[in-house]
Amino acid sequence: MRAARIHQYGDANMIRIDDLARPAPGPGQVLIQVAATSFNPTEAALRSGMLRDLTPAELPLTLGWDVAGTIAQLGEGVHAHAVGDRVVGMIGAAAAEFAVADATAVVAAPTTIPLADAAALPLAGLTAWQVIERAGLTEGERVLVNGAGGGIGGFAVQLAKRAGAWVIATAGPRSTQAVRRQGADHVIDYTTTPLADAVDGRVDVVLNLVPLHQSQAAAVAALARPGGRVVSATNVIEAPPGIAATHVVADNDPVHLAALVALVDRGVVTVDISERRTLDDLATLHRRSEAGDIRGKIIIRP
Repeated sequence: MRAARIHQYGDANMIRIDDLARPAPGPGQVLIQVAATSFNPTEAALRSGMLRDLTPAELPLTLGWDVAGTIAQLGEGVHAHAVGDRVVGMIGAAAAEFAVADATAVVAAPTTIPLADAAALPLAGLTAWQVIERAGLTEGERVLVNGAGGGIGGFAVQLAKRAGAWVIATAGPRSTQAVRRQGADHVIDYTTTPLADAVDGRVDVVLNLVPLHQSQAAAVAALARPGGRVVSATNVIEAPPGIAATHVVADNDPVHLAALVALVDRGVVTVDISERRTLDDLATLHRRSEAGDIRGKIIIRP
């Protein structure tokens, strides 16, 4: 099978398409024929070696954290799934034609969207779900989604609207229409308008989904009203006194993922795919991400 791997840390040139033997599932595992994985910007950081202390990995490493596909083989002791089941999950090593996963890590895929498109859901959707959950949004609150044009941001806007919030979203020109479709009440073009000038009064909650320098983080945190909350999925943000600040690292929770799948199938959450690519495009996507040239979610077929 083909798999996108790195044999050492470095720039995007380190990504190779290798020809490997098809893996076999061990006890409690399943073998998935991959319909697609999706690109996440943090994978560029992983490839470069920036995350080696946080997520130690044995090289060579197959890329791809998200998977959508069909179960091709069951390992010993697996009874919750059957061969032919369409599943989705956050598993690792999914940028390949086949991937092995713990049976408990995957859930039934949405039935209302193409199977490959479901690969956009796990990491970004789970992060958005848990950011919203940690924020404790209540109906009528004003929330700023900083980075709404990214993969996580699209889900965060929709989930914030589902919670009954009034959503202010930052997005570049390429993402404005998509963010409006996802339910944002007001969109700020961050390329032309300073946030402090655009936010009419302080907001109850700031959801930060973009990496920030220290001075930027302080400015974003200051947009929350006294007694408000700041929840960041990137930097740890130190908020001013009287404002609660929380840092979220996505937890691979299949219960949350199954709940997201249900919302997709009910039409409450949409999965916006900005591009469809293949494994051969992966190095180019890494370069584009590092240049800031990625919008929304991109799925990658084997």
